[in-house]
Amino acid sequence: MKEIKVTDKAESLYDKFYDWVIEKGPSVLLGIAVLIIGWWLIRVLSNWMEKRLQSKKVNSSLKPFFLSVTVVLLRVLLIFIIMQIMGIQLTIFAALIGAIGVAAGLALSGTMQNFASGVLILLLKPFKVSDNIIAQGQEGTVTSIQLFFTVVTLFDNRKVIIPNSKLSNEVIINISAIGSRRLDIEMKFNYGIDLHVIRRVIDETIAESKSILKTPEKRIGISVLEESGYKVLINVWLGAHGFTDAKLVFQENLLENLKTSGIVLPGMAAK
Repeated sequence: MKEIKVTDKAESLYDKFYDWVIEKGPSVLLGIAVLIIGWWLIRVLSNWMEKRLQSKKVNSSLKPFFLSVTVVLLRVLLIFIIMQIMGIQLTIFAALIGAIGVAAGLALSGTMQNFASGVLILLLKPFKVSDNIIAQGQEGTVTSIQLFFTVVTLFDNRKVIIPNSKLSNEVIINISAIGSRRLDIEMKFNYGIDLHVIRRVIDETIAESKSILKTPEKRIGISVLEESGYKVLINVWLGAHGFTDAKLVFQENLLENLKTSGIVLPGMAAK
């Protein structure tokens, strides 16, 4: 009797397995075939995208991101399609993915904001590597733009790491984007000094300087009239890179030329 019962159970299991193979077998085989073909197509598409991104000269920081995100999304979509083909219920998986997504979004809200800002900076290019910028009260040269942060090296060689969300939501001054910067100098003289003499010395100093640009044009004139004297404003243009060094040299030469010409400056005793 026991042998008969065991045989009956085995036959029953065999019949159920046979029925399952007959009913589900074609969909399982179709799912496996779709998986193999889909995986191969995703690989082909990834190689094509990589070549296209290189030809379009996309920023090197964005290339791996676009490729990895595209491949992951396509593979997830492929898995869902295969599960649908095989008749696997997606309700539980959808709820689980939704819950994980909400939790991850809450935990990484600040990080994702920096990430989104980094993508915008790399795409819109308000500044690029080697530009001199003023941001968050810091002035320096952009040395690296990452997806989550930007590295700025200050002129005293300190390295500042700024989250990209700060750069995308606040004012950034790009002081080297145009290629030139204006130097403004204002000097005070007493009324006993002839303006034409001052202008001649300034013109000679500008002509001697190799760092001052020919265009835009220089501008020299009286900016303020006061009881104790008048102020002369000088506007000249220098290259954006190396601006500070050129400024120091020009101001030193101007001061020496004024003194050599016998022009008395405030604080100097008349000879």
